[in-house]
Amino acid sequence: QVQLVESGGGLVQPGGSLRLSCVASGFSFSRYVMHWYRQAPGKERELVAHISSPGGSRSYADSVKDRFTISRDNAKNTVYLQMIDLKPEDTAVYYCFAPGVGSGIGSWGQGTQVTVSS
Repeated sequence: QVQLVESGGGLVQPGGSLRLSCVASGFSFSRYVMHWYRQAPGKERELVAHISSPGGSRSYADSVKDRFTISRDNAKNTVYLQMIDLKPEDTAVYYCFAPGVGSGIGSWGQGTQVTVSS
């Protein structure tokens, strides 16, 4: 059974940092590209970052470039999102997504809430 479990969200002040984790199970994690998405209230879900299966290729949304870093540890079946200099507009539920895994277009985690507020 495919599972993606995110953690690491929380309440942080503007300018603060958080590191999100997504632990995968039930599939050959090292073979798949992994994505982080986010969805703010009243907005569509948007792609934040993705990382290739070996981990050498990464890309980011313009809104998070130079502030967010995606990485993965294939030995731990985990993908990370390091976020620095957080802004109120980063407030959203953050999801990891494994395209092509499981049924349909891929598999989603349950999400972790990030709130940036003073």
